Amino acid sequence: MHLTIPSTRSVRPIGGQLTAVPRDQQDVGVDRGELEREMARIIDAVEVAGAPIRVLGSIGVAIHCAASRSLIPSFERTYADIDFAAYGRDARKVSATMVALGYLEDRVVAINSEGRRAIFDKPGARIHLDVFYDELEFCHRIPLAGRLEADRPTIPLAELLVSKLQIVKVNEKDVIDTALLLLDHDLGVGDADVIDVGRIAQLCADDWGLWRTLTMNLEKVRAIAGAYPQLLPDQRACVVYATAALKGAIDQQPKPLSWRMRDRVGDRRQWWTDVDEAR
Repeated sequence: MHLTIPSTRSVRPIGGQLTAVPRDQQDVGVDRGELEREMARIIDAVEVAGAPIRVLGSIGVAIHCAASRSLIPSFERTYADIDFAAYGRDARKVSATMVALGYLEDRVVAINSEGRRAIFDKPGARIHLDVFYDELEFCHRIPLAGRLEADRPTIPLAELLVSKLQIVKVNEKDVIDTALLLLDHDLGVGDADVIDVGRIAQLCADDWGLWRTLTMNLEKVRAIAGAYPQLLPDQRACVVYATAALKGAIDQQPKPLSWRMRDRVGDRRQWWTDVDEAR
């Protein structure tokens, strides 16, 4: 299945401010270019040590959206950290490489997370790193087994998009990142610079809670991005079409009995894990 989305490869910079946070309350952050250079240095060093490591989060979105990244300055985004994903089997290699690069690991976090997450900070550099092992664990768990080799330097587009849409209390940064991904990439099959619809649909069929949050947020993105006066008409149309097409594909995916049983309970029981909203 390949869903063709109206072309947006020639997107133009737009004006205006999308963030709802007053300027005097915004984090100063770190220059995106500085973070991207540090990200590349880390990925190269960890791979020399024999382990794949991939970036996610807003930096990952900016890197993967070569055309639409020209819109980012208009959104007045700030960047404070870099999020990575790696395999748990490589945790020692990752930790040793980070230390060699001048980072300090928060051992308390590593112990409390039972090895599923690590945090590193570089003294005096204002750079903070999160490393997720084997899965992305936010409001929902997104498995990464066998997926890190599918793309570089980011995690695959399907997981990158899901990581933005699986936040229950989705904020404007998540909406912006989702819009950028949908503006710059077709919905299709596989990981070759397209968003793998089948992968996302299967993840939602495997987890009712993820389905509930993701489809709920697709509706929010369609409503919010579709009304952005700062976006050009064809850009708004692209996002509206893509969110509807993706939701339709997710809904069409066959659901197992366990999913249908959970669906009967619905919203009467909390379906997500509460997480720190600062991302």
